[in-house]
Amino acid sequence: MNKCRGCGELIENDGLCERCFRIKHYNDYKIVSKSNNDFIPILKNIDNNDLVLLVVDLFNIGDLSLIRKYLKNDILLVLTKRDLLPKSVSFDKLYNYDYKINYIDKIIISSSKNYNFDELLNKINKYKKSNNVYVVGYTNAGKSTMINKLIYNYSDTKTEITTSPLPSTTLNTIEIKLNGITLIDTPGLLDEGDISNYVSGEELKKIIPKKEIKPVTYQIKGNQTIVIDKYLQIEASDIDLTFYMSNNLEIKRYYKNIPTNLKKHIIEVNKNDVVIKGLCFIKTNKKSVVNIYTLDNVLVFTRDSII
Repeated sequence: MNKCRGCGELIENDGLCERCFRIKHYNDYKIVSKSNNDFIPILKNIDNNDLVLLVVDLFNIGDLSLIRKYLKNDILLVLTKRDLLPKSVSFDKLYNYDYKINYIDKIIISSSKNYNFDELLNKINKYKKSNNVYVVGYTNAGKSTMINKLIYNYSDTKTEITTSPLPSTTLNTIEIKLNGITLIDTPGLLDEGDISNYVSGEELKKIIPKKEIKPVTYQIKGNQTIVIDKYLQIEASDIDLTFYMSNNLEIKRYYKNIPTNLKKHIIEVNKNDVVIKGLCFIKTNKKSVVNIYTLDNVLVFTRDSII
């Protein structure tokens, strides 16, 4: 048996599995039902001597403690998708933000802009103790896209890993030889509170930003409701809210409460971010209480402001 060059699934031929072929040529996304129970053993089996690139999406920062729990390795923290956040956002603030995980070094990159990849390769060579370098992260963190850019920049091979907005695109480990090292892509861990688990592939194309976000600020006087498509409603009063989300999402303001069947969360804020996992984050400017309504099982929480 061989491994699919796109996702790592075992196949009989040498090339792409049917699923990866259809994703690549027809944008035909087929959902594969997997859980972290399928993927965590891969993390546990990583040799402690191998360097791990922990890839984190700056737009959608998750709880990294789950990943760190199963790794004893040196971690190089790779912060991706810098191009999605507005250029006005301070590089220093992003770089020095507390990502709540221990690591030996970190770097900010953008795969779409080919930003900082020479420095990334330098850091990999600086910290590796063996030729094996594992790439780990949550679904949609940008692992496979980053690897494809490394292949494009520093290799003559035409191998390309399959990318898509759906969870569980990479299904097994994929090894790529690159300038004396072996990059090993791993399946993205599923963040169970992420909205990507509860919407279709077509909806994800709309929800996941593809280019620089244009923040939208509402200065709310009195009681108002902000509605983002069918995914989110916010009831708030006398507060400024700045929304960081895909430019493809529709946002509207109403000067009254709007009936909804979405799940309610009562959130205390104080000049921090409210995160609706995988959909958006909202910067607040004062202490207040807001009502958040979103899809069942989607995680809503506050964090120190990243902007």
